[in-house]
Amino acid sequence: MRLSRLLRRLRGSADEAGSAGAGSFSLFGEILDWMLAPLLFLWPISIILTYDVASHIANQPYDQALADQVRAISRQIRIAADGQVSIDLTSSASRLLRSDTEDTIYYQVVSPDGRLLAGDTEVPAPEEEIVQRTGKIVFHDADIHGEDIRVASLILRRNGVSEGPYTLVQVAETRNKRSTLSSRIVSGVLLPQFAIIPLAVLLVWFGLSRGIAPLGELQGLIRARRPGDLSPIVPGSVPEEVRPLIIAFNDMMARLDTLLHAQQYFIADAAHQMRTPLAGLKMQIELATSEQEPEQARAAMHRAWQGAERAARLINQLLSLARADASSENVHSFSDVDMVWLVRESVSDCVPLALKKGLDLGVDVPDVPVLLAGNAVLLRELITNLVDNAIKYSLSGGQVTVAVRAEPEQNRLRVSVTDNGPGIAPAEREKVFQRFYRVLGSSAEGSGLGLAIVREVAELHGGTVSLEDNPQGRGLCVQVLFPAPGTAQAAVDQFEAQS
Repeated sequence: MRLSRLLRRLRGSADEAGSAGAGSFSLFGEILDWMLAPLLFLWPISIILTYDVASHIANQPYDQALADQVRAISRQIRIAADGQVSIDLTSSASRLLRSDTEDTIYYQVVSPDGRLLAGDTEVPAPEEEIVQRTGKIVFHDADIHGEDIRVASLILRRNGVSEGPYTLVQVAETRNKRSTLSSRIVSGVLLPQFAIIPLAVLLVWFGLSRGIAPLGELQGLIRARRPGDLSPIVPGSVPEEVRPLIIAFNDMMARLDTLLHAQQYFIADAAHQMRTPLAGLKMQIELATSEQEPEQARAAMHRAWQGAERAARLINQLLSLARADASSENVHSFSDVDMVWLVRESVSDCVPLALKKGLDLGVDVPDVPVLLAGNAVLLRELITNLVDNAIKYSLSGGQVTVAVRAEPEQNRLRVSVTDNGPGIAPAEREKVFQRFYRVLGSSAEGSGLGLAIVREVAELHGGTVSLEDNPQGRGLCVQVLFPAPGTAQAAVDQFEAQS
């Protein structure tokens, strides 16, 4: 179990509320881990470094004592003119070298020809690197019979030359006193840490608890709000580190508030629009039931059927608009749609209405499939609404043409619906995309939702809608530009970011 998790248990019920669920994530625990982990990682390293420093400190006085003994022995060495080496080491001096009660002392004096002049044979010979350092006492570590020793070596040569035969003087001792001193130094340093470290951990926990206390206050402030309260939180009342989160939260709340107001407005308008055909339908049914003449009753029932048809059309458009709004959250469900096939199918559904009105309804599409990344149901609704509007507003005997063009040089796809009806004045062209808006003076029946649905679906697919004059004369041309398949997803991502 992590140390931080153990410490978090000290928080009691406050942590129990935040740790519900096996996959819960604790910011307090993560910060505590990242603060304590380096401390717990560095503590063993600190112990090792402390021991190394203590060993170095313990070596200094005892190395100095070994050096003094080497110098004392070297002063008893005599080198004759012929190179003969002798040593006058009294018995009292030998006993002095053996007088240490804690460590075993070894010494030796070796002549240039390799003879042991005095001391012990167990002391190992120095390495070549030490032999090259004439006249200097060199310390190194070795072992005798498996026991670690510290050795001080001195190389003596005639007339101070750096090469040739040499006299070796060495004094070595076991490391008992050094180990004892090192242990005392380490203990003196580490024992206080056993009290300081837990205290430091508790202080870190306490400081961190105090540091994140404003988050708890912010949580309480948000939970205390009424369900319908979408007002922003004042960024200045929260810590600076949390301020970007609160700004993003306020932005989300503002967008949610805008969406809720738009839905309320939409629902109110939809209820108002539904009231009219339903009231007319109710009145026509009442007239039909009260009529005594069969012809009058049949006429009333026909008008009732027309009212029911208008109501059904309005309901279908409302559902399509709601589907388009909801689909903005599911753009990942797009697939490749053959727009040529989709246009042919949509137009074929509108042929009976065009024939009834005496219109020439046709398509102008290529012979090969033209693919678009999108939602087939919504794209069909877009085309159907455009064709339905063109048929409604065209005069008897007119023409309606639906065209599909791939424009690879502009990296886009164009869908257009052209009619020779009365058209729409330039001043009205932006207004007609508003929901339930209808051009004044229009005699055609409609709900004012068709072009709103078209724009919603087009923007969902990263496209744009424009209203232009019919290039062949009287009438209107509605053009929808979609990004080509290679850029469709990028356009959708851009739409999501903007919305």
